[in-house]
Order: sequence, then C-alpha cells, then structure tokens
Amino acid sequence: MDVQDVDFEELYQGDTPMGRKMPWDLGAPQPAVVALADGGAFTGDVLDIGCGLGDNSAFLASRGLHVTGLDGAPSAVEQARARAADKGLDIEFAVADATKLKGYEGRFDTVLDSALYHCLSEDERREYLAALTRATRPGARLHLFAFSPDVPDGFPAPYLISEADLRETVGKDWTIEKLEPTVYTTSMTAEELRQSVRVVLGEEPGGLTGMDTDADGRALVPVWYLTAVRR
Repeated sequence: MDVQDVDFEELYQGDTPMGRKMPWDLGAPQPAVVALADGGAFTGDVLDIGCGLGDNSAFLASRGLHVTGLDGAPSAVEQARARAADKGLDIEFAVADATKLKGYEGRFDTVLDSALYHCLSEDERREYLAALTRATRPGARLHLFAFSPDVPDGFPAPYLISEADLRETVGKDWTIEKLEPTVYTTSMTAEELRQSVRVVLGEEPGGLTGMDTDADGRALVPVWYLTAVRR
C-alpha cells in the first residue's frame, strides 16, 4: 500500500488497516499550534485548512477566535462537528476542496495548515497556494507545518517537502518571514508507529528507531514550520 494513495475518507471511517487510531489524532490540539496561539499568532477570521477531526479548530475557537474548519473528507467534518458540539463550541465546519476553496474568496486573516501541504502532489500544492491567496485578505498570515526530508526512513509520509519547494510555491504570492525546522507531535509511541507501518505497508519499518519522544512518550516527527504574509 503506497501512502500517497491513502483515501482519507476511508481512513476517517476506520476502513483501512491502520484502524481508528491515526498518527495525527491527539484528541487535543497540536502542541506546536498551542505554542503559536500563546504567542498571539492567530487573529481575525481563521481558516483551519485540512482540519481533520477539528481539535485545532476547537482550541482556537476556545480562545475567542472565529474559526472555519475545512476538510476534503466528509467523515472527518462530521466527527469534527460532534467534537466541537461536545465542547459547546460554535464552529463552521464544511467539506471543501483545498485546491479550489470556491465560495471562500477574501474571507480570512489567518490560515493554519497543520500538516495538509505534504499530502498534496506538486501540481496540487501550486493550486492550493493559489486558492489560499484567493481566500485570504491582503496582509493575511499563513502558519504551515509540513514533513521535511529529515523524517526517518519508513515513516508513512505522503510527500517530503524541501525548503526550495516551500520557498518557490509559497513565495509566489506570500512573503516568507520564517522557515525553520521543528517537530510535530504524533498520537503514537515509536513502537505503535512501527506496528502501524508494519500493518499498512506490509513490511518492517527498519528506519523507525531512536525517534525522539515527548514527556508522554509520543513520537516526534521532523517538520518545517513556515510563517508568511500575503502580499
């Protein structure tokens, strides 16, 4: 099974060998997003693009922000709505094509891309950035996390993104203010990740050894963090 061919709708329905525990489903906001919010990174109308199960959206809404969460998988959006309702939060969730964003023109002041970019092919990434440009106001800010080439061998990453790719694609209509390596918290221990890869790919993930972990034992994955301002 090639991870570039993963059907995210099936994944959110639990219809793949990976099962219902997905590496990005923390049941809580991504710690890197919390750190950004603590620093005042999110203002105005916020777009959480590729929102998945909506935990980042819910966290930002709990901080008093107006948040729209969009995802291409209907099952993800349905579950995100349920999670937000359980918290008593009023968040606009909808199914949308991130490479088009039709109907959202000129709406957003801040965009969060928490690990969507690296799920898109090269052509899709270009369409996606053009769509983000249309969907945001001049001066809007983008916060993006994407797998870097430092990801260990065997990790189930759709695409590994180079610094040059980000500078060329994002830099077309956005002024990049920061582009630096950081880590992204997964929902799994290193052993759970290895077991997941064994099941999904049908082979032993030899490179998934010695991964850094957080205080709770969750595996940390190398990513780029980029922030840019729309021109």
